[in-house]
Amino acid sequence: MDMPTMMRAWRVTTPGPVDASGAAPPLERVEIPVPAPLPGELLVQVEACGVCRTDLHVTEGDLPVHRDHVVPGHEIVGRVVAGDGAVGDWSVGDRVGIAWLRHTCGRCRWCTRGDENLCPYARFTGWHADGGYAEYATVRADYAYRLPDDVPAVDLAPLLCAGIIGFRALRRAALPEGGRLGLYGFGGSAHLCAQVAIGEGATVHVLTREPAAQRLALELGAASAAGAYDAPPEPLDAAVLFAPVGDLVPVTLRALDRGGILSIAGIHLSDVPPLVYEEDLFYEKEIRSVTANTRDDGRTFLALAERHGVRATTHAYRLDDALGALRDLKAGRFDGAAVLVP
Repeated sequence: MDMPTMMRAWRVTTPGPVDASGAAPPLERVEIPVPAPLPGELLVQVEACGVCRTDLHVTEGDLPVHRDHVVPGHEIVGRVVAGDGAVGDWSVGDRVGIAWLRHTCGRCRWCTRGDENLCPYARFTGWHADGGYAEYATVRADYAYRLPDDVPAVDLAPLLCAGIIGFRALRRAALPEGGRLGLYGFGGSAHLCAQVAIGEGATVHVLTREPAAQRLALELGAASAAGAYDAPPEPLDAAVLFAPVGDLVPVTLRALDRGGILSIAGIHLSDVPPLVYEEDLFYEKEIRSVTANTRDDGRTFLALAERHGVRATTHAYRLDDALGALRDLKAGRFDGAAVLVP
C-alpha cells in the first residue's frame, strides 16, 4: 500500500493538569511526519493504544520531561507495515505489541544478571520516545511482542502495560500458594492482576474508593470489595498498592499478617507519611517497589493471560478524544481501562 507521509498524533506541550480551567491543555493534537524506522526497528500502524496512568503522569509533569513534545502511549497494538530488512522473523502484516520498555544496554550488571528493568540506560515508550497516541509508531524488533490475530485490538492493548506491570507487582509480593491478597486501587492494572491471582488459586480482597470498581471486582471473582481505607475481612499474606496514594502505605501495612509483603506497583507515589515501627513494620513485614518490567515478564504474563482467560474491561475512545480519556481517567469516571482507537 502507499504509505502516508503525515499522521495524526498528540504531543505533550507544557506539562500540567489536564483538567485545569482557563489554561491551555498540556496535550495538543497535531499532524506530524510518520516516523521512519531505524535499523532493527519495525514501523507499526496503530490499531489501538491503551490509556495508562503513567501517560497522565507524563502529561501532568509528575514524571520529569525526558523528550520535549513527546507523543505519549505505551500499550500499543498494531500491524507491521515496514522494517529495514533486519528485523528477525517479523513480516509485514504481523500483529505486534509495543510496551513500556523499549531499550536496554544489554551490558550492565543488571542486564547481564537478568534484571534489565533496572538498567540505568533503559528507555521507555511514550517518555523517552514517541508512543501510541498516534496513527503510527516504531519499536525495536527485539522489544516487540507477538500477539494473537483472533482477539480484538482494544482487548489486547491494556495487557501490554497494565497487565505486565500488575503481573510483576504480583510476583514481587511473593503471594504464597492459595494465599490472601489485597489489591488497593482497582483500575486498569489491578483488574487484570486480580484475574491472574484468582486463576492461580488466591483469595482476593479489593480495597478501592470507586463503587463501580468494587462491583467489577466482585464480578471478576474477588472475595470482597470495600473502601480503600477500610480493613479487609481477614489478615493479608500479601498486598499490591496500585493507587498512587502514599497515605495508603501504612493502611496497607496494618492489614498484612505477620511476614506479609506490600508491593507498590506505580511509577509515581505521593509522599508516604511517617510509619510507626511497632504497628506498621514489625513482625517482618516488607515493602517492595516495582520498577518497569523485563521482556520475560511480558512474555510470561501474556502466556498466563491466555491460559487463564484474562480479559480487560475496556472503554473505547476515538484518538481525537485522547485528552478527554485522560481527564476521565484522572476523575475515575470509568472502571477497567480506556483505549484509544485511531
